Amino acid sequence: MRLSIPLASIAVSAVLLVPAGTATAEPPAPPQPAVRDFGNGPERNDEAAGGDERAQALRTAPPAPAEPSGGPSRDLGYPRRTTLPEPAENPADASVKLGLVPYHGIAPKLNDLQRRSDRVSAEIIGRSAQGRDLYLVTVTAPETRAEAREQARLRERIAGDPAAAARDRKLAARYKAPLYVNANIHGNEWEGTDAALRTIEELATSADPKVAALLARTRLYFNVTANPDGRVNGVRPNGNGFDLNRDFVTASQPEVRAMRRLMIDAQPVTMIDLHGYVNGTLIEPTTPPHGANYEYDLFIRNAYANGLGMEAAVNGLGYTPEKDGVHPAQIPFRDSAEGWDDWPPIFTPQYAPFHGAVAAHTVEIPLRVNNADYTNLPVEELRRRSAINTDVAAAAIRASWAFVQDRHDTLIADQIEVFRRGAAGEPSRTVPLGIVPGFGPEDVYTTTFPRAYVITGERSATAAARLADHLVANDVRVGRARHAFRAGGRTYPAGSYVVDMRQPKRGLANVMLEPGADISPRVDAMYDISGWSHALLWGATVEPVTGQAPRVAAEPVKAAAPTGSVPRGSGPLAVAVVDAKEVQAVNDLLAQGVALTWTDDGRVIVPASARRAAGTVADRYGVAFTQAAGATGTPLAPVRLAAAVSADELFTLRELGFPVTPVSTAVLNAGFDWSATDVLVVSSGLSHAALNPAARAALDAFLTTGGVITRGGTGAAFNAAAGLLTVTAVAGRSDANGVVRVASSGGPVGGGSPDHSFVYAPRWFTGLGPEVRVEQAYAADGPLVAGHWRADPRTGAGGPEQARGQAAVVSGRDERGAAVVMFGTEPMFRNHPKGLFPQVARAAYWTATAKAKAAAATAP
Repeated sequence: MRLSIPLASIAVSAVLLVPAGTATAEPPAPPQPAVRDFGNGPERNDEAAGGDERAQALRTAPPAPAEPSGGPSRDLGYPRRTTLPEPAENPADASVKLGLVPYHGIAPKLNDLQRRSDRVSAEIIGRSAQGRDLYLVTVTAPETRAEAREQARLRERIAGDPAAAARDRKLAARYKAPLYVNANIHGNEWEGTDAALRTIEELATSADPKVAALLARTRLYFNVTANPDGRVNGVRPNGNGFDLNRDFVTASQPEVRAMRRLMIDAQPVTMIDLHGYVNGTLIEPTTPPHGANYEYDLFIRNAYANGLGMEAAVNGLGYTPEKDGVHPAQIPFRDSAEGWDDWPPIFTPQYAPFHGAVAAHTVEIPLRVNNADYTNLPVEELRRRSAINTDVAAAAIRASWAFVQDRHDTLIADQIEVFRRGAAGEPSRTVPLGIVPGFGPEDVYTTTFPRAYVITGERSATAAARLADHLVANDVRVGRARHAFRAGGRTYPAGSYVVDMRQPKRGLANVMLEPGADISPRVDAMYDISGWSHALLWGATVEPVTGQAPRVAAEPVKAAAPTGSVPRGSGPLAVAVVDAKEVQAVNDLLAQGVALTWTDDGRVIVPASARRAAGTVADRYGVAFTQAAGATGTPLAPVRLAAAVSADELFTLRELGFPVTPVSTAVLNAGFDWSATDVLVVSSGLSHAALNPAARAALDAFLTTGGVITRGGTGAAFNAAAGLLTVTAVAGRSDANGVVRVASSGGPVGGGSPDHSFVYAPRWFTGLGPEVRVEQAYAADGPLVAGHWRADPRTGAGGPEQARGQAAVVSGRDERGAAVVMFGTEPMFRNHPKGLFPQVARAAYWTATAKAKAAAATAP
């Protein structure tokens, strides 16, 4: 049985603070089994985007150059001996202080290894948000072009025709089992990169026959630094302020798209993701809840075995609490009750199994060197710790390649079986109790796979196309109906997208398209988000089909069908703002100087003189314009935002095409020119109470002409302190999150919204004044559809029952005339809920035009 420990007693990353020049110290008490460290970074990317100068520089960097195509090529043999461009030396690289390899030192080292060894091939598989190259290193015995093509053919057979691959008794003998090592996805968790470089060199130069035997039957893929921006700058996120290890089912960031391509093309049987810092070293597999869309019986027996092997290798290094401050390794599955789960597929090791990894692990090396320790500890102590951490990470890599070498045929057979079950449409299997020691009823999670999903443009053709393209990019097979067809008792139009769930990667298709599950009753603590759904949050109409497969002639989709159009004629045009693509098109037209009109029903009118410009953006964004039919409204100019927001929100607002100036308490106190701002957005990093008198006076002056949008606790506090809308903001449980049912009004913000929204630390509004309108409310049934949301166990407050029917989004005008919208939901969370982005845009357009409309209404 696992240990059952109250969460309040769980210690994370207990680290010795050793004086400068000292190698030993009194050890701390042995750590309890650890949960993931919420202190390592903002778990919702909730760091204020207008913060310190370094963070500000990251988020205002110019766009990165075009990304190279990722993944290993099937048309080249090994070695490839690519000459990597070598960046200029950067003494400010944060790695230097730790005695580690700076980013500018990686390419020269790899170029040298390629010259010295015929086992090493280095390639560029993408670029970071700030334009730094991403390096893939493949270590294997030399292969001719023909041999490399044969490996590609076998890999494609495993995923494409797994039933035939399972019958081929000679396949495993011919196939090189792929191992994937991912390093430094969090920029200030450095040492995985150095361990990867060390082990690459060991494999490249070793004369050990066991190494030669390994490389004859294995390919080892190293993503040397998954986050070079963060590595150089000494911060957790990438140059856009994103935690890359939260982005895998969204893939908003270029680094994640490169990793996704790599996992599809390499198809590893095993992967490890090197992180820090938890002492003793934490090695997955995880606590429950376990993702229900995995073939978990195959996964847990391999992941636990490799976890035990890594544990033995790490402990075998001989580091001790007394001598080094290093505690024995721990495995959450065995040593913890809950709090380190593999439920959401947003993390690298939780995404990799959908592409065939039957063992995947987060490894948290032990001794902290980031954040306050990086700043405050002596350099000698930091370098001592980093050296130990590098040893630990290298031991985990060596143990994993030994595991792949020892279980070569079994791992390949289990990967084939994952894909075979999907292609055969077999039901979700209940994992036998005791399959590994300690696997009990609390570990059993299953799902029900529908026969198919149908995606239509009923609500938004652009949203349907985006979702189809996203599935295809994730290697999910999608078809497009040539003709209308019937399925599940209803008729679907030609052009609908069909996802047949009898396919090898049906687990990934289902984890994106199913509504999800409310797991609140099963566990008290989750590490990160517990609910997500592309079907409910991305703006498309998605219907599951049970029973018989749809009888439909469908062509395979490589890219979604075009959706943009402009009707023939000569009059004005209209576009309804119901999808992010429409927001981008509107903001593009505004940036071109086109005079647009905003209507009460959430449409934008384009004058007849701009039909050619409308045609261009229709093609660019896939937007369908209609005839305006004489609609009238308020003139709409470019809406200029001043935004005290989190990094993910800043990224989304800019992606939507809004001109955005980041602000914060410090920026306003330094003297901010409000003349170029139409709307203030507040969700993070701005305290009205902390403004100096001059800043407060300037803000008050702005509020007589400008609008305000708020989100979350910071936004609610700002609303109250600034005396805007008459509401009482009620906070739900702070760790609550997931997909919720909502009911929208026909107001300027709520009108046209989906029936579902997303929450993280949800809020709702009571005590509404007469000036306040409810734009959206939490549904009376539920409202939680998928996720984890409990009431406070001490008070019974803050739960979904208390939120039922309460206002989730409100709008109104304060006594100064400022138009205000307040969100208790999370419409831009990590750039994920695409279908909710138009709510924010409509809020911006309405708040920017409300005063002009009111003035026109009262004009004589």
